[in-house]
Amino acid sequence: MSTPEFVRRLRRHIGHEPLWLAGATAVIRDPGRRAVLLVRRADSGAWTPVTGIVDPGEHPAEAARRESLEEAAVRISVVRLAAVGVTSMVTYGNGDRAQYIDHTFECEYLGGDPRPADGENTEVRWVGEDELDGFSGIPAHMRERIEAALSGEERARF
Repeated sequence: MSTPEFVRRLRRHIGHEPLWLAGATAVIRDPGRRAVLLVRRADSGAWTPVTGIVDPGEHPAEAARRESLEEAAVRISVVRLAAVGVTSMVTYGNGDRAQYIDHTFECEYLGGDPRPADGENTEVRWVGEDELDGFSGIPAHMRERIEAALSGEERARF
């Protein structure tokens, strides 16, 4: 599901007015192959880590686990919070506007057969950590999230 039901209910009341939403980004690593799992978004064609909206009352780390299973059919463990940031205002094709506080997590692949599982993505692939710099189609803001997750830093970036 691309738009959570709670957002649909809110939109019935506020129309296209901006929403402030919590988001989660799961930068999924497979240490054995030294690779990161990326998905190609159906809406933009961009390559990104798994991302999603945090449901009301849901912990952002749990949202990262849920979204990884829903979008890419993989089970993960959340290793650490790598970054917290605020996106610019996003205007969707239907006129809806939203801005997100993103929680980026370094995650470890536990299992599953990576594939586009829910229609939000058209492809899923492992990209070697040493190949990321030359891999095209990753937006700059997503590269920053990946870098934070791969940095090995003890503290989250803000």
